[in-house]
Amino acid sequence: IKMTVLSLMKYLMFVFNGLVFVAGITLLCVGIWVIADPEGVRNVISSPYLSAGVFLVIFVGVALSFLGFLGCYGAIARNRKVLLLFFLLILLVFTVEIVAAILIHIHGQKIQDDFLLIQLKQNYQGDNSSDVFSRTWNTLMIMFACCGISGPDDFQECSSFREKQPDDLWPHACCTHASFKKKTQPLDLKHCKQRDPTFINSQGCFSTIARILKKYVSITEGCCFGVIAIEVFAMFFSCCLYRYFD
Repeated sequence: IKMTVLSLMKYLMFVFNGLVFVAGITLLCVGIWVIADPEGVRNVISSPYLSAGVFLVIFVGVALSFLGFLGCYGAIARNRKVLLLFFLLILLVFTVEIVAAILIHIHGQKIQDDFLLIQLKQNYQGDNSSDVFSRTWNTLMIMFACCGISGPDDFQECSSFREKQPDDLWPHACCTHASFKKKTQPLDLKHCKQRDPTFINSQGCFSTIARILKKYVSITEGCCFGVIAIEVFAMFFSCCLYRYFD
């Protein structure tokens, strides 16, 4: 019976460590993609919080990949020291994930809103600007029919924008367009400048995009809980094998 139980635990250990390895590779690929993307999200949100988050994801990805391999090796070699090391390291990664999740839940929204608004005010230069930051924001505002972070008033303190378009209170990209293509003209620029609700997009981009991506966020949260559950089971089976390997 003991040998049967041991074989079953070794099999489950392989399964869960395989899942840990796959989860690590996935996180690593996501982190590398964000860093390598030349004109993606990092040009719009050049935030130290984003950079820290990306490197945390890469760290967790590398750690989980290594731990998946380490756990399988410990089970095959019947090495109690390796299993103990595996348990301690995955407990460390698990603790880092839980602390990060709590901090993001408590402070993430405020940091995100405030920092994005500061970045917009400092770096946005207008409708005809050639820099990546402004071009990306113009594309987003036209594509999602939104304006700024929380609305048109976000551009009142944009110094570069006010200097280049002194007669405009908000970019033309905030006006209603006939299509979602960047090069299309506003339907009625005059009424847009008068803040006619029919011809201006008053909704902020943050809430608009968040609403569109809400279902994907729930999927992401489910995947994160799944990774945490896998880690818990991996720690449990490593303890069991550590006890059975005399």
